[in-house]
Amino acid sequence: MNHDHQLGSIVDFLENKAILITGATGFLAKIFVEKILRVQPNVKKLYLLVRAPDAKSALQRFNSEAVAKDLFKLLKEKHGTNLQTFLSEKVTPVAGDITFEDLGVQDSSLKEEMWKDVDVVVNVAATTNFDERYDVALMLNTFGAKYVLNFAKKCVNIKLLLHVSTAYVSGEKPGLMLEIPYNLGESINGTNGLDIDEERKIVEDKLKELKSDHHNYNDKLVKFAMKDLGMKRANRYGWPNTYVFTKALGEMIIGHMKGDMPVVILRPTIVTSTFKEPFPGWVEGIRTIDSLALGYGKGQLTCFLGNPEAVYDVVPADMVVNAMIATIAAHSSQKFSETIYHVGSSVSNPVKFTVIQRCGYNYFTEHPWIGKDGKPVIVGEVTVLKSMESFHRYMALRYLLPLNVLKYVNIVFCQAFADTYKNLRRKINFVLRLVDLYKPYLFTKSFYDDLNTEKLRRAIRESGDEESLFYFNPRVIDWEDYFQNTHIPGVRQREFK
Repeated sequence: MNHDHQLGSIVDFLENKAILITGATGFLAKIFVEKILRVQPNVKKLYLLVRAPDAKSALQRFNSEAVAKDLFKLLKEKHGTNLQTFLSEKVTPVAGDITFEDLGVQDSSLKEEMWKDVDVVVNVAATTNFDERYDVALMLNTFGAKYVLNFAKKCVNIKLLLHVSTAYVSGEKPGLMLEIPYNLGESINGTNGLDIDEERKIVEDKLKELKSDHHNYNDKLVKFAMKDLGMKRANRYGWPNTYVFTKALGEMIIGHMKGDMPVVILRPTIVTSTFKEPFPGWVEGIRTIDSLALGYGKGQLTCFLGNPEAVYDVVPADMVVNAMIATIAAHSSQKFSETIYHVGSSVSNPVKFTVIQRCGYNYFTEHPWIGKDGKPVIVGEVTVLKSMESFHRYMALRYLLPLNVLKYVNIVFCQAFADTYKNLRRKINFVLRLVDLYKPYLFTKSFYDDLNTEKLRRAIRESGDEESLFYFNPRVIDWEDYFQNTHIPGVRQREFK
């Protein structure tokens, strides 16, 4: 990027713009919507694609899942009783579904209006479940990306498609991951033959095969078969799970089909609660690290698997949203040519797993969880197991099971003791599955280069006084303070219901 790239005012750019946002009731999308309405009330229109049968239900979903949350506290204070009037002028919830052509929008006059009006399309819709059913993940994360791109191409004033992906599309490769695209058909492990239409066909064939087996056909079976298929297909080409595999395929489709459409792909790492805005510690839905923190606080987690020295790449949600808004302003003027941005902390302000662990210990020691018996739960130092082998050994000792049984715990489990062991087996399976899913993140040796993002930060710094409004520099975070005083209390307050 040359230094003659002048980034104008971001707030000014947003004035009178129409933006279409998919996945609008999701965690990041809501923070994005709130921020824009708060910093630029003169935005022209935010079209929010919401999964709903009709416009009325779409509006209801937006009101109950976004406006009703304390996330909108500052907007409520600012507009008071006029909030609904303001929102009805600025926000149009649209009933639709990204797994269909034209995003499943049935209202044809609304569709025409969007094609005429929309300046920017922001695709945040995705399923972030690591072991999602393959049919569901492929439709949302891969073909959804294609349908969003097709829709954006029909918008006559389109200035940018911003596609939110994930840094973990790089799988489990150790070392420095660069901000470079994936090409169609490229696999992580070098296996040839990756073809997106073929993947779709594999799913359809498998579903047909399951349906034809009338005797055994049931929803649970289909769900397991689809989850299993996703993991198998992902592993075949070198990805650790269905989520990151289908997100990588989505990036490939966009890169391959974008033509001359300006596109930015933003890859956040693990997104945590807000750092500052609209207030510190707002979070929704329990994420990777939080399920472990909560289990620990409640006294359910006595051992932990992971490399204490591993750098855990986390980034607060408001920083991700600020980076999203900054890329929109920077690229809509087409002065910036990079298309991929890593938004994370592992290069510029790395946090080690031991730090997070210590913060959990300190926090729950000072503010213990009160158990069902009304007594505070005393948390101890956790046994940290640094390898899968030591984990299996620990489980075997703890549950007095022979190791070889443990290996096949999912397949064979002495039928004679089936009932006695049913609950135990469930418990062990649950732990094993969690461990298997989170393994890539617990033993990670990857770092996410954020050179493009750094250039963007520099451009904002040079363009004037907006750095404090659209901050996304992880260097300013004191991780111990953030985890202990912002993140863990935020998670506890919102999710420990």
